[in-house]
Amino acid sequence: MRIDLNSDLGESFGAYTMGHDELVIPSVTSVNVACGFHGGDPTVIQQTVEMAVKHNVAVGAHPGFPDLLGFGRRNIVMDAKDVYSMMIYQIGAVRAFTDLFNIPLQHVKPHGALNNMAAVDADLAMAIAKSIRDYDKDLILLAVAGTELAKAGEKVGLPVAQEVFADRNYEPNGTLRPRKYSDALIRDPEESFRRVLRMVQDHVIEAIDGTLVPVQPDSVCLHGDGPTAVKLAETLRRELTAHGVEVRSLASDVGAN
Repeated sequence: MRIDLNSDLGESFGAYTMGHDELVIPSVTSVNVACGFHGGDPTVIQQTVEMAVKHNVAVGAHPGFPDLLGFGRRNIVMDAKDVYSMMIYQIGAVRAFTDLFNIPLQHVKPHGALNNMAAVDADLAMAIAKSIRDYDKDLILLAVAGTELAKAGEKVGLPVAQEVFADRNYEPNGTLRPRKYSDALIRDPEESFRRVLRMVQDHVIEAIDGTLVPVQPDSVCLHGDGPTAVKLAETLRRELTAHGVEVRSLASDVGAN
């Protein structure tokens, strides 16, 4: 068994600091770097990529809606052509810095509302998938397992990594529990680990109502701005390894667990 641990980092902006990047990054194997639309700026992107190089962690782009005020968590309706251009622009921003440090850009993972909307909107999902394919067909699409986005990636021929979440509850249909609910987040690192181990070993997610949702996870996400993010990252890395799970970054043969 093997799994990737990914975290959304590089979301600070100007004088505003988000997350615990320096403390989380040593425990993960892939990072999703904000591209400047929902968070991040050129200096922060460079610093985050440089940290990833230091810790031998793979880098992906984390594009979102142009929504700094709402941190990319508000739904925005956009034409497919605008989504396409927006994706290309943001992927290129992170790629500029991975090129600077002479490392590959491993993957693309949409952020926040963009990701949630693409999970259920086939047209939006296809616009995102086509933009990634046209930019670089070898980039891995990191998508929530079983969603329209994952399906779109497969349809256009991208390598697709199925993502699950360590610190989020799920709805019975396999989508994430909306953040407007008080039980959307899982704050206990030990509970998160138990759930993740079940996802990896038994290939099921237990939804908020007890429904078991089938899943074949390639990567587990933990949010770098969560209140227990550092402890969660450390717990997952330590305990998964102790239970015989190889923790490593994504590869071109994703899905071969």
